[in-house]
Amino acid sequence: MIRLAIVSGKGGTGKTMVAAALADISGVPQVLADCDVDAANLELLFEPRRLTTEEFRGLEVARIDPEQCRGCGICADHCRFGAIVCRDDVWEVDPLHCEGCAVCTYVCPMGAISMEQRVCGEIYTSVTDRGNLAHARLFPGSGNSGLLVTEVRKRATSLADGADLLLADGPPGIGCPLIATISGVDAVLIVTEPGVSALHDLERLVTVCRRFDVQIFVAINRFDLAEDICKRIEDYCEKEGIVVAGKIPFDSAVVDAVRNGRPVTRSDSPATDALRALRDTLFAELGLI
Repeated sequence: MIRLAIVSGKGGTGKTMVAAALADISGVPQVLADCDVDAANLELLFEPRRLTTEEFRGLEVARIDPEQCRGCGICADHCRFGAIVCRDDVWEVDPLHCEGCAVCTYVCPMGAISMEQRVCGEIYTSVTDRGNLAHARLFPGSGNSGLLVTEVRKRATSLADGADLLLADGPPGIGCPLIATISGVDAVLIVTEPGVSALHDLERLVTVCRRFDVQIFVAINRFDLAEDICKRIEDYCEKEGIVVAGKIPFDSAVVDAVRNGRPVTRSDSPATDALRALRDTLFAELGLI
C-alpha cells in the first residue's frame, strides 16, 4: 500500500481541495485520513456516515481535592502559568491554563493535588463513497495535536484492509502535527501557491520532509495569478530535483464546489482537467497506474 500525504507550508493554499479531488478520482481502493486535526474539514466534502466515536485523552491536568486542601496557596505561588485561582475561598485549577507540569503536586504540603488525564478531543471512523475515513477533532485550547494525528493514522491503517492507497490530508506548517503525518509515509505532495511567503514556506517544508526520506512532489495551485513567482517555484523545484506534478489554474468552479460541499472534480472545469492530469502524473510516479 502506498502512503501519500498532502501537505502545505502555509494555510490557504488549497491543500484540502487537492486532497479531496485526488480521493474522488483516484480510481484505486483507498483509505482516507484527515490529519489536519486542528481544522479537520475533509469530511465536509464527502458526507461520511459515522461508524465510531472515541474520546482522545492527551495532556494531564491538575485537580485539587477540596476536602484535603487547607487553602495555603503555596501551589498558586509556584504555578508559573497562573492556572491555580481562588474562587469563593476555594482553590481550583483552570484547565485551560494548566500545562500539566505537575509542579503543584510536589509543593502541596497536604498532598491535595493530583494529575488527571483530560479529554482533549474525539477520534472518528466513518465510511464514505470513496472509502473509509479516519478523522478527529481537537478541542479548542487543547495540546498534543501531534499525538492525535498519530492516533488518526493508526485508525486509518486499521481500516486499510485491501487498500492500495492511504491518502492523508495533512496539516499546514512544519510543526509536530506535520511530523506525525509524514512519519512512515512513502511520498508527500506539497500544495503551494504563487506567493513570496508560500515559496519561503515551501523551502522550509522541503527541508523537513527530506529528513524523513520520502518522495517529494509539488502542485502549484492558482498558478496563473502570479506567473513570475510560479516560475520561481518551478526553478526552485528543478534545482532541488523535485517533480512539479501539476499546475492548477484559478477557477471559480472550485469556490462553487466548496460552497456546495463536494469535490470540484464532480463537475467539468479547467481545474478539474488540471487535477486529473495531476493525478495521472503523480500516480504514474508512485506506480499506482
